[in-house]
Amino acid sequence: MAIWAVAAGVCAALHVGKLPAAIPLLQADLGLSLTLAAALLSLVQLGGLLLGLVAGFFAQRTGLRRSLVGGLVCLFVGSAAGATAQGATVLIASRALEGLGFLAVVVSAPALVRRHVPPASLGAAMGAWGAYMPAGTALALAAGAVVLEATSWRIWWLALGALTAFMAAAVWWAVPADRASPQAIATAPMSASGVLTAPLRWPLAWALALCFACYSAQWLAVVGFLPSIAVQSGRALQAAAGLTALVAAVNIVGNLGAGWALQRGLRPTTLIATALLVMGGCTASAFGPWLQAEAFWALRFAAMGLFSMVGGLIPASLFALAMRHAPSDALAAGTLGWMQQCSALGQFGGPMVVAALASAAGHWQWTAAFSATCVALGLGLVGWIQRLTPLEPIPAARTAQSGG
Repeated sequence: MAIWAVAAGVCAALHVGKLPAAIPLLQADLGLSLTLAAALLSLVQLGGLLLGLVAGFFAQRTGLRRSLVGGLVCLFVGSAAGATAQGATVLIASRALEGLGFLAVVVSAPALVRRHVPPASLGAAMGAWGAYMPAGTALALAAGAVVLEATSWRIWWLALGALTAFMAAAVWWAVPADRASPQAIATAPMSASGVLTAPLRWPLAWALALCFACYSAQWLAVVGFLPSIAVQSGRALQAAAGLTALVAAVNIVGNLGAGWALQRGLRPTTLIATALLVMGGCTASAFGPWLQAEAFWALRFAAMGLFSMVGGLIPASLFALAMRHAPSDALAAGTLGWMQQCSALGQFGGPMVVAALASAAGHWQWTAAFSATCVALGLGLVGWIQRLTPLEPIPAARTAQSGG
């Protein structure tokens, strides 16, 4: 059953990844500025930015399957509505609805994975789940380049809406209905406010969520604008989208590699710290002044690929820490919601900051300074996480709660 949860996550990520390759077309068709295009890129995270904790609460109380299917339905409606947009207003509203759907999916799906995967396989399962975002983004960029070249962005929006409707029906058919678990029964008497604020009273939830924000802010800022950077460097749109798809796709390698490493006892904090340092070095190389000449484009592209691949160690490690240490399903879902809320803050703010810096400076070189700031903050949070978790990995048998 867990494979359907991961597939639903990939489907949701398609809606995040469908926009970057379409930005030049949206600017030409609807007259969008770069800043407004950045807002559209970030708006899918608005629901998570405002309602992450609430989504975790409702996913647990209304049922993980219902929440997952409901999120897919919101993505379908938002994508179909966006295809009809004649101006920025409708497109912005549809993107916000997609954000709510995306949030419902990414809060519910990993909790379903935790519920249905054997405890000994939790690390590898979190590695597979962590790959949902780069997998969906890469597929959207690769397929979108072909569709956008052959038709229009409106057809692309409709096609993804139809695919999401199919996925909603498939999940409803394949995933068993929720039934109360011992953890849900145990926490039922807790007030709604108590359930909502439980992650905020757990220091590890704060550390994990803020570290996720430091990662997501720089990853989406770099990958989201890579097509625009490539087009400005003289690449054709289809080639630019293909290059970006490859950069996004190699992030899957990092996520799966993290799952493999976690299963063999490597500490998640070691993986996170290593990834942050490599990401900072890669952005300094890719956006620093010494590789801006056209002759160094291949090196810049390789640095961005390494940035994405090694960065993939971070989501899987953070998800594994949350699932291993959460004492109940209820707190696990709430922590996932809080992590998504802070991740959404990073994904909402990161592209906006980078776009503002690029617009003001007339080039992309300040992206390296933004990434360095995220890396420094992230390393500080890794130290906090180390103080909050045991020195040795927690055995997988203690990390998952069965039920439903």
